[in-house]
Amino acid sequence: MDAPVQEVIKQHLIDPEICIRCNTCEETCPVDAVTHDGNNYVVDAGICNHCMDCISPCPTGSIDNWRVVTRPYSLQEQFSWSELPTQEDVAVNAGGAAAIDALEDDVSRLLEEARKGLGGKPVAPHSAGKPTVNLYNRGKPATATVTGNFRLTDAASDSDIRHIILDFGNQPFPVLEGQSIGIVVPGVDAGGNAHHPRLYSVASSRDGEKRNANNLALTVKRVDGGLCSNYLCDLPRGAKIQVTGPFGATFLMPDDPAANIIMICTGTGSAPFRGFTERRRRAMPDAAGRLLLFFGARRPEELPYFGPLQKVPEKLLGKFFCYSRVPNEPRVYVQDRIRSEAGEIAKLLADSNTHVYICGLRGMESGVDEAFADACRAASLDWSALKPAMRESGRYHVETY
Repeated sequence: MDAPVQEVIKQHLIDPEICIRCNTCEETCPVDAVTHDGNNYVVDAGICNHCMDCISPCPTGSIDNWRVVTRPYSLQEQFSWSELPTQEDVAVNAGGAAAIDALEDDVSRLLEEARKGLGGKPVAPHSAGKPTVNLYNRGKPATATVTGNFRLTDAASDSDIRHIILDFGNQPFPVLEGQSIGIVVPGVDAGGNAHHPRLYSVASSRDGEKRNANNLALTVKRVDGGLCSNYLCDLPRGAKIQVTGPFGATFLMPDDPAANIIMICTGTGSAPFRGFTERRRRAMPDAAGRLLLFFGARRPEELPYFGPLQKVPEKLLGKFFCYSRVPNEPRVYVQDRIRSEAGEIAKLLADSNTHVYICGLRGMESGVDEAFADACRAASLDWSALKPAMRESGRYHVETY
């Protein structure tokens, strides 16, 4: 007689190494299967119905992980992880194997539907450094000292964007270009709960804002009514703040002097690209690869780092500024400048050493995507095939907010 069928499930899990703790999955889940503690975001297998609503909004792909198990991982087990467990061999009889196959088919179908238009799951460039992630969490934050708080935009502008420097003293806080950190705002929300840490991209190189210093920089825009932005922008020098992270394992700079890097951003989305540029300036000043920046803002006086960018030599960084609200001038967006440079862009996209990074306001990717498609079409390239291939090889990255 056959042995009883061993019951199996395909459990939905979140990768703690890649997750940036942005809370998108918990806000999106329609059945409240996603929850978190001070360490990790996790999925309750007893509630999750594999609806896939959380897959598309996740900015990192950390939500897109699965394990076939005979006993679901508990919430407490998931809260304790610093990395995902490997897939264990699951001993099942023929009936159990058939059940696994059915689960695989069902989940694969749903994932394929959820990923339409996304171009595949994001991965880090093969030459990127190994990031440290989740070294500090809400229950065990790092303490940093504010050593600088400088306004980047013109004083007459209504856009108050700050360059804020945080020093970690003797506490180790290793970051790579493209990673983010969480800022813990003191106090509680209207429900009496501690505030979720707010995420900010690191705007400095891995060896510090000042070379070989244990510090980093953030680019912060004051937002009307914004809890964390106003908290940060008002901090004086010497203030102590709590920090979590680092976060992010895919939006990383290729550590390869032959890499061409196309960076496209608006506003404070420039933060990681400042880190990219500084890294190449310090470590690879004679790199063969091109470094291009398409930077959008309403007006020059509202463009962060406008002055310092003028001093960066063209040999190191090709700069394309795009202004949408200059009086008596046509509106120019980043996708317009990409089209005006279509020949060079198509040539770079056809090069297997080229990496694309997009960072800024949610919704900007669609315009950029159309501009890339136009540039490729004019050069007899198929962007619909090229984009997913670039993503799968760790050469196409998007972070929007």
